[in-house]
Amino acid sequence: MIIIGGAGFIGSAFVREVNRRGIKPVVIDLLTYAGRMENLIGTNHDFVRADIRSEEIHNILKEKESASNVVVNFAAETHVDRSIYKPQDFVTTNVIGVVNLLEAARKYDFNYVHISTDEVYGEECGDEDSPLKPSSPYSASKASADLFVKAYVRTYGIKAIIIRPSNNYGPRQFPEKLIPKVIIRTLMGEYVPIYGDGRAERDWIYVEDTARIIYDILEMAEWRGEVYNIPGGQRYSVLDVVKMIGEVMGREVKIKFVSDRPGHDRRYCMITKLKYEVTPLREGLRRTVEWYLNNRWWWEPLIKDKFFVEDEPWKVKVSK
Repeated sequence: MIIIGGAGFIGSAFVREVNRRGIKPVVIDLLTYAGRMENLIGTNHDFVRADIRSEEIHNILKEKESASNVVVNFAAETHVDRSIYKPQDFVTTNVIGVVNLLEAARKYDFNYVHISTDEVYGEECGDEDSPLKPSSPYSASKASADLFVKAYVRTYGIKAIIIRPSNNYGPRQFPEKLIPKVIIRTLMGEYVPIYGDGRAERDWIYVEDTARIIYDILEMAEWRGEVYNIPGGQRYSVLDVVKMIGEVMGREVKIKFVSDRPGHDRRYCMITKLKYEVTPLREGLRRTVEWYLNNRWWWEPLIKDKFFVEDEPWKVKVSK
């Protein structure tokens, strides 16, 4: 099995999952700010550094073709705030990079797994056949990539599926995202900025559940462009989640309401054709808090990132 973006948050959880299933994957990652070798400590894999936008990725996939006929792509720019500041990066990675991989699938005839997001449905409660209504540059880039996958299946007959998880949380999530930001800022005694009224609702799923369900999907997929939604079935507002984290930590979470993010969706919601069990949110948060408490070495070097520090990071020019 080849896992692209395997040094990232969900990708590294999937590496651990396939290791539990007795598989040593090939991991391909560019190691951008959120893709880190530290995420792969303790895993069994072969690593190759490469950019999915490059011609080099074709040569690597050809060379590694004998390793597996399945390529799972987690590689993406994922943070909505960053997409508002610099949407071009999201187009080049999330769209052009995916088309480059689809071209490789045409050449080498592997089964392609595209990891998407619930955000492509916008504020609608979507099932696998619902129209895509993205709101942010991030979700628009992911929706575009999904459509390219569908087009390549129809036009060229490649073998592919699309998997759309809901909001993931858990160990090794970059501190720009809500849950690690709340945990870390509370540990530091700092306030947590909350967009708008804090009542935007998300559907939460523990990252290890997502990794397990993705693997189970691979074992039953027909590779004809099917879409699989993976909602967590646990819809809570931002304020509800912040309150629960404080209860789990046994600490007061100091919050500060800031201006709402441009184009902010009020809710995400999905319906799925799958059946599975997930970790209850409070238990998943307990595990997540415990991991961040016990692994300060992992996150302390990261907290100078402007998207962690600033209240309204989409307004901040970020130096390279």
